[in-house]
Amino acid sequence: MAPILPRKPVAKDRFPALFATLKTQTYYDSTSRGSHAIRTIAWSPTGHLIATGSTDRTLRIWNPDKPTSKNSTELRGHNGAIERVCWNPTKEAELASDDTLIPISISFPDSTPTALPSLPQTVQTNQLAFPHSPPSSQPTTLLLTTGNGTVDIADWPPAPTSTSNGAGKLNIIHSMHAHTSAALSLELSPTGRYLAIGGSDALISLWDTTEWVCRRTLTGMGGGVRSVSFSWDGSFVVGGSDEGLGIEIAHVETGEYIHTVPTTTPAPCVAWHPQRYWLAYSGDAQGLKIVGAAGGNL
Repeated sequence: MAPILPRKPVAKDRFPALFATLKTQTYYDSTSRGSHAIRTIAWSPTGHLIATGSTDRTLRIWNPDKPTSKNSTELRGHNGAIERVCWNPTKEAELASDDTLIPISISFPDSTPTALPSLPQTVQTNQLAFPHSPPSSQPTTLLLTTGNGTVDIADWPPAPTSTSNGAGKLNIIHSMHAHTSAALSLELSPTGRYLAIGGSDALISLWDTTEWVCRRTLTGMGGGVRSVSFSWDGSFVVGGSDEGLGIEIAHVETGEYIHTVPTTTPAPCVAWHPQRYWLAYSGDAQGLKIVGAAGGNL
């Protein structure tokens, strides 16, 4: 893929008409083993690659310029469906996928990653994220969604305990009662100003990260919000669900829905490109789709 040139944000009033000119590319995995429903999507830090994890235990790395599976890379070794995948934010070629909360220790500037004892959780934990910090700095907090509808802010690293396996314990310093049922997904905006939280109550709540208060709630989802994603400039947000048709794009500062991406089936996984207004999503039997990868004027 050619280098991505710096882009200027597009105003809310101009965005719908410009986004409608983008063409959609489909990425079909012809080597899939059995059911191939995509359960997670993640762009690499530069946006030159995109990873998908599926119910058939396939973790695949795609080049957006080459939509056929023969030009992708399959990573094997999973024993079950892949629900989450995450790229190393500072190294283009590293990513991780798992269903267990296991800290990985990396000393700066470079060292061999070391798995630390797992962290037992007393409630269902659906997704977690570190707040934005300089690449040379260690994070001091961790955000976790829970099955009881809260998002917890915990001290990082975990406090040591006297258990036989040396496992630490997360010290929760603040809990946000975000939803009336399970909090399923979360993402910080690129600017760090907002935290988007998706719940099984079919709502997306947008939280001010300075005062940790909910500024607005988006109600256009058809069901539980399995994924949320901000555009590269933090201006627009989308959610993915296993229910309902169409992907609704909302303006963050007003909460107004400004454009709908039509779909023939629900799209549980959505992800904006980190540097341009491209939108990747899953849903139908054809697999991954990226709005913008096939061309357009935005």
